[in-house]
Amino acid sequence: MQSTLGQANPIAILFFSLVVLGTMVITYFAAKRTRSTSEFYAAGRSVTGFQNGLALAGDYMSAASFLGISGIVALQGYDGIVYAVGYLVGWPALMFLVAEPLRNLGKYTFADVVASHLKSGPIRIASAIGGILVVLNYTIAQMVGSGKLIELMFGMKYLYAEVIVGTVMLLYVLFGGMLATTWVQIIKAVLLLLGVTVLAILAMAHFDFSFAKLFMSVENLSSLTGTQYHGKELFRPGGLVSSPLDAFSLGLALMFGPLGLPHILMRFFTVPDAKEARKSVVYATSFIGYFYILIPIVGFSAAVILTKNNLFSLMDKGGNMVAPLLSEILGGSPFLGFIAAVAFATILAVVAGLTLAASSAMSHDLYVSVFKKGNATETEQVKVARISTVIFGVTAVAMGILFENMNVAFLVGLAFAIAASANFPALFLSIAWKRFTTYGAVWSIIAGGLSATILIVLSPTVWVNVLGYEQAIFPLKNPALVSMSLSFFVALAVSLALPEKEAQEKFDADKVRTYLGIGAE
Repeated sequence: MQSTLGQANPIAILFFSLVVLGTMVITYFAAKRTRSTSEFYAAGRSVTGFQNGLALAGDYMSAASFLGISGIVALQGYDGIVYAVGYLVGWPALMFLVAEPLRNLGKYTFADVVASHLKSGPIRIASAIGGILVVLNYTIAQMVGSGKLIELMFGMKYLYAEVIVGTVMLLYVLFGGMLATTWVQIIKAVLLLLGVTVLAILAMAHFDFSFAKLFMSVENLSSLTGTQYHGKELFRPGGLVSSPLDAFSLGLALMFGPLGLPHILMRFFTVPDAKEARKSVVYATSFIGYFYILIPIVGFSAAVILTKNNLFSLMDKGGNMVAPLLSEILGGSPFLGFIAAVAFATILAVVAGLTLAASSAMSHDLYVSVFKKGNATETEQVKVARISTVIFGVTAVAMGILFENMNVAFLVGLAFAIAASANFPALFLSIAWKRFTTYGAVWSIIAGGLSATILIVLSPTVWVNVLGYEQAIFPLKNPALVSMSLSFFVALAVSLALPEKEAQEKFDADKVRTYLGIGAE
């Protein structure tokens, strides 16, 4: 069978145009209602629990989930399911540990929570650095996925594809703020769940809706072009994560990473109260769980169907185009166009949320709270937020070009490692530990964020695969085991060595607000 991937696809272009046009209309109406900082950052706190649950799912079910994990399952088998399960298990922890206190203590960013009973200036500087590190790494994955998608759908160069994505994403955030981003994420979540459901049904129809037949077909594959594994090997661990330490480290990153992702944490400030914050996590977990049940079906089906149609040679190095290729075989060009447009909408919505999180860190945490000491007008704050958005958008496009051939799910795993190391320990301890101090928080964020970033560069992921050296200096592919442990150790050691009486007193005063919401915005 011949594929049209890599050539301009008129139906795909039509669906792309409809998606972009529809979301631009949303942005236009949202822009009319986006005047204050509360509206720009938190949609005026007017989003319901159900709407926020869909938006959270939309924010979380990214290019890494749809394109990346299906690719890993098709190429590496069992280890791809580790990613699917890992991305889900953090949500119960998010609900029980931080969702309610976050909504009660925060205003626009997670730094508001950490700084609620600590010294604001140092905390916000450290939190902004940690937040931007996480968001930038996460954004790289989305930019790579979107660039590959448009390159194949439109038949254009990867470089031009990256510029187009960056431009459209900037338009969403610059003019619509959080309100536009929320509704884009809700629509995208509905479309993605619909698209993946139809794709999984068509794939299972190919095997007479029998899982036994599907897995027997995988087992009987003589070989998969582009991978060293054969048949039964796809059901065994070790294809991607070969050492137990690496598996444990990856598990830590995937479980605790969501509790430190700024663009996810920001969503809890859009609901009116803590009750709606809890509801939104329950809805989000349900939607995300359903989605991750379907993704391995798509991946294993693709392994069989693409091999039988001799289409594995069309795969990109990262395996990110498995789902679009499968959709073309099962549903022809119209379904390929729809799936590609949904994947594109997925990426745009996630990148918009990430850009908003980076913008809030630069403008709200650094410019307004640190440099201006809170003395900035509403107009000035929104203006600085928009300038920050442009700076981050340009950086994201440049990084997307640099990491062109990496698997997007793998890249997001690294972002989760930084989130779990830089942001989660400080956020959790600020809520749960009375003796936590300002310097404990600052050095925890710096130690976790920098160690995770440096170890990623020294790991096989970058040192060997990107920079081309023969052997990595740091052996683990994912550094969370070391960097997250270091972050907690530094937080505890510094806080105990340099106690802060004022912080302990404020912690007791904040308890009522933390658990009952009295005094929350």
